Amino acid sequence: MSRFGVTPEKALELENRMTACGLREADLEESFIRSGGAGGQHVNKTSTCVYLRHAPTGTEVKMQKARSQALNRFYARRRMCELLEARTLGEDSPEAKRAAKIRKQKARRRRRGHSNVAQDV
Repeated sequence: MSRFGVTPEKALELENRMTACGLREADLEESFIRSGGAGGQHVNKTSTCVYLRHAPTGTEVKMQKARSQALNRFYARRRMCELLEARTLGEDSPEAKRAAKIRKQKARRRRRGHSNVAQDV
């Protein structure tokens, strides 16, 4: 198990998720790039941005969410799992379900907002 600078529980959860969606470390091509943006001299001097490519599907992820390379490696793998789940499961993927839930909430709020405006008139 790789060390990503996260708790052992999160690392194990990621490993289980990678296994569940058929993502193997051997299938990943990983390289490191200099980050840009916020983070100051630290990100400008070190290659903290992580670029992952899943060879069988050609899916690519570039992650520079955190200032540390280890955390970005973790986030990149997690994002790769999300993309592969979305590709294989479609509307049943956790991300698609979360997006559908948010859409429903916004629609509900929109309906509530319109009924309040009608009563004021």
